[in-house]
Amino acid sequence: MFLDDGQTVYDVYKITSEEKQNIKSFLQGGVYCWCKNRKDEWFSLRDLMGGDNFHWQGTPLMRLYDKHQDKEDATKLAGKDAGWLLKAVIKEDKRVFETKEEGRIRQYRWIDDNIQKS
Repeated sequence: MFLDDGQTVYDVYKITSEEKQNIKSFLQGGVYCWCKNRKDEWFSLRDLMGGDNFHWQGTPLMRLYDKHQDKEDATKLAGKDAGWLLKAVIKEDKRVFETKEEGRIRQYRWIDDNIQKS
């Protein structure tokens, strides 16, 4: 869930509900790993599924690329869809996250209630 509950989340179309759930479960795993290993650090979809993880073959995310593959900017469009699904995952999470936008990139950070902030 978001610290600021006014966050808009758009749905992703032209994939099945099963494909959407598989993608969201995959992204949730990425969020859990980030929060466990990099507490208090901001992250974005690019941090979880870009860079060394850019090749989505063999992951549920590949379906997002496949749905846009006939378009010139398929990678960009798949990334936007994945970003909306990541935002949905975080909104549905029981933990609390803060969010910000920097350079047109949506970023998130887990607020760990068990850590005393100074």
